[in-house]
Parts: sequence; structure tokens; C-alpha cells
Amino acid sequence: MSTTTAPSSPVVAPRRRSRSNLLRRFAGNRAGLIAAIYLVILVIVAAAAPWIAPADPLAQNLQAINQPPSSAHWFGTDDVGRDILSRIIYGARVSLIAGVASVLLSLAIALPLGLIAGYVGGWLDSIVMRIADAIQTLPALVLALVISAVLGAGLRNATIALAFVFLPTFLRLVRGQVMAVREETYIEASRSIGTSGSFIVRRRILHNIASPLIVQAAATMGFALLAEAALSFLGLGVQPPAASWGQMLATSSEYVYTAGWQVFIPGLAIVFTVLALNILADALRDSLGREVRTK
Repeated sequence: MSTTTAPSSPVVAPRRRSRSNLLRRFAGNRAGLIAAIYLVILVIVAAAAPWIAPADPLAQNLQAINQPPSSAHWFGTDDVGRDILSRIIYGARVSLIAGVASVLLSLAIALPLGLIAGYVGGWLDSIVMRIADAIQTLPALVLALVISAVLGAGLRNATIALAFVFLPTFLRLVRGQVMAVREETYIEASRSIGTSGSFIVRRRILHNIASPLIVQAAATMGFALLAEAALSFLGLGVQPPAASWGQMLATSSEYVYTAGWQVFIPGLAIVFTVLALNILADALRDSLGREVRTK
């Protein structure tokens, strides 16, 4: 009498292989790996700002005004003697919070609306997409400026404004991906055996549209960081004396010829971070495949 042994984990093993393949593909992208390392270091530095910043970012020293980079102040000082390195470290917090919070808030609104519009269709789909069309009639930065001006200056209001600006992009992406996935054979099979629509959306569709959403979120964070810097530069974001890369550019713009480091250092911080986010988005796009989950 012979016995057979069933596989112990028929679903877990493929999932582990899938994650292993994803990590291997991502690790093979050198530019993406460098960008990811840079962003991880930036997050750690921003989180540990009170412990690693060499000085109080708000402390003024009128005897050290506009000093160039030196051993005492690695990135120099600004027009009131504040340490620029410390302000760059604390400013990273503002940029990261604005980028992550605005994208997450926009996704929190766009994801359920896009899922319903794409799966149900009909008049609900028409209403949602006409709202998205109306929002997109204005240039993104202009719309963010208008909303920030109405709500008032500050990081919270700037984040809300940016989330509203990103809403049509995520709505269209979610709706388009849902409309493509809902025609797949495994979705039709689920419907044929009486699977509820909510279960199909949660367990079939949402899993299989995650990859493009992750890529789009990473790319949008770069634009969010840039837009927040622009709002702060124009006085609608973080208010002085708080440290913000955009606000630092605004206060130091008049010293571009006499104390150029005050402009170049926060400018380079913005450029490198936005570039890293865009490179990361490209690497994720190349590494993430839509791996269909049917079980």
C-alpha cells in the first residue's frame, strides 16, 4: 500500500519565488539601487535630525552671517547666521512629509473611487471621470497655488492642495487598470461561480493593479517634493523661520552672487532627491511585473 504526501505549502512557495525574483531584478538595476540607498539614508537622516544636526536650525548668530563652508559650518551659514547643514537636515523632514502625505491622501481618495468607477461603470463612471476632467483643465502648479491661497499658508494646507492636484492622475490610472483586469479570464471565471463583486475587487483586481500604482506613486512623490518647494518659495508652504528647502531658496535668492552656497546647497538637495525618486520609479517599473493572482 503506497502513500502520497501532499505539498505542504502550494501557494506560499510561488509567492516566495515571486518576491525573490523581484528583489533579484531590482538589485540588478544599479541606478535604482543607488537611488533607493540614497532615499533610505535621507529618511534616516530626517528621522534622526534632533540627534545628528550639528546646531539648532533656528538659532541665529549675528557674528557668523553669510560665512562660507568651513570646518565650523560644513555648508556655511545664511543671512542671519543659521547653520545651513542643520536646516538642510530638518528641511528634509518637510519635503518627505509633503511628498509621502500628499500621495497617500490622494491615493486614499482615488483608489476606492477608481475601483468602483472601473468595475461598475455606467453613470457612476461618467460622473467620476467628468470630475477628473474638470480638475485637469487647470495646470497642476497653478491649481495648487490657488488651493493653497484659499486654504492659507502652511505645510498641512500645501499637502491637501497637492493631494487634490494628483487626484485625477490616480483616478485615471486606477480606473484604466481595473477596466483592463476585469476582462481577464480568471475574473469571468470568478463571476461564473457566483463570487461576490466586493470579493473580486479586493482579492483579484486590487492585487493585480498594485504594481502600476506603486510605480506611479514613486514618480508622483518626486513632483510633490518639487511642488512643495515651489509653494514654500512663493510663501504658501512652510513659513519662516521653519526650515524648508523651498523656503531656504526664497530667502537666499538675493545672495546668489555674493553667497552662492545658500542657493546651490538646498537647490542640489531638491535636484538629487527628485532625481532619486524618478530613478526609483523607473527601476520599480522595470522590476515589478503584474503577477496575476487567481487563488
